[in-house]
Amino acid sequence: METTREAGARFELRAAEFLVESGYRILERNFRTKLGEIDIVAKDGDTIVFVEVRARASGNFGGALQSVGPLKQRKLIKTAIIFAQRMRLDCPMRFDVISIEAGYIEHIPDAFQAY
Repeated sequence: METTREAGARFELRAAEFLVESGYRILERNFRTKLGEIDIVAKDGDTIVFVEVRARASGNFGGALQSVGPLKQRKLIKTAIIFAQRMRLDCPMRFDVISIEAGYIEHIPDAFQAY
């Protein structure tokens, strides 16, 4: 039986493949700091994209997109700032969410803003 961690890794791999098929270049996966983790860091043209991957078997307990609430957004923003500082980035950046529900992938570019 597949563990939650294994399932998460499988969904993140599928999301990364989807992004590559869509013309993105994957820069890093599972960027971790003590503040949080960014599932995928990619490049879309000149823009750095921080991608949160969410998966649900069904929407019975709220959809995958709804699970990226304000607290998670703040953690992602803080972690992205650390990434940008470490890489000395000076380019446009955005936050996307990829939702995988019952095998269907939905990509939401610019899903939320850094305040």
